[in-house]
Amino acid sequence: MTVPVGFMLQPDDAFLEICAPVLEAAEHYELAPETTWRSDGDDALVPNGFHRAFLALGARTGKPFVAHGVGFSLGGASTHEAPRRARWLARLAEDHARFRFRWYTDHLGVTAPAGLNLALPLPLPMTEESAAVVRARLAELQRIVPDVGVENSAAYFMLGDPLDEPAFLRACLRGPRRHLLLDLHNVHTTAMNLRCDPSAYLARLDLESVIEMHLSGGADSDPAWLPSGRVLRLDGHDGAVPEAVWALYEAIAPRCPNLRGVTLERMEGTVTAADVPMLIEELRRARHALSRKAA
Repeated sequence: MTVPVGFMLQPDDAFLEICAPVLEAAEHYELAPETTWRSDGDDALVPNGFHRAFLALGARTGKPFVAHGVGFSLGGASTHEAPRRARWLARLAEDHARFRFRWYTDHLGVTAPAGLNLALPLPLPMTEESAAVVRARLAELQRIVPDVGVENSAAYFMLGDPLDEPAFLRACLRGPRRHLLLDLHNVHTTAMNLRCDPSAYLARLDLESVIEMHLSGGADSDPAWLPSGRVLRLDGHDGAVPEAVWALYEAIAPRCPNLRGVTLERMEGTVTAADVPMLIEELRRARHALSRKAA
């Protein structure tokens, strides 16, 4: 089976206009469902204009969708999160009826501690108790989308040894139709920031669980941000895929027997018309590596 290479949709008109040739070259579309919602003032989540635009794009091109959330709070165990989670699941059920997501993945962590909303998830302690919470959240999602999963972290700090995360991911994903979204720039970012070996990390992963891979770029932080002057790798999705990430991808993609999709990510506000040929070439390069997998 040919593994499709897709592109991440962003809720930004300028981005969608500039990236129109990239969208034509992509073989599937990935979207963050929460970027297609707004609150109606009574806490209900209703479709926004990008919800309609993305549906229209899918209808015109006939290309499938996969969902990748940021804020479901897979590790959230607080009772304060329950009403938010119920609204989220109700909206996601309506979306799945329209978009027919091939699978749904989300970031590993807590994004709504005590009912608050964070932009990015906080890391979890890598314990069996945390893994049990993640499995319970995945079970809730599976009542809507049968195939679900988690994404490995892009860490600036971690509660434990980063090389223990593969075992923690395995514990989180115990159960049928639960998968790993392997983000290779996240592996690269964590390895640089926490000074571990990316190859050792990948060697510990259960590659049979990988359903999707993410490819993206980032940048180094300004040394002035920290009193120490230390530079961190930022998972900004704001540049070309680095060669170090391509090397990881080309080595690991042929070894993932259940891989069903690869997605190139880029953030809105970071693309100009001059970037379009490079993005199309990145899609081509990703496909080329998969042709070796097929062979």
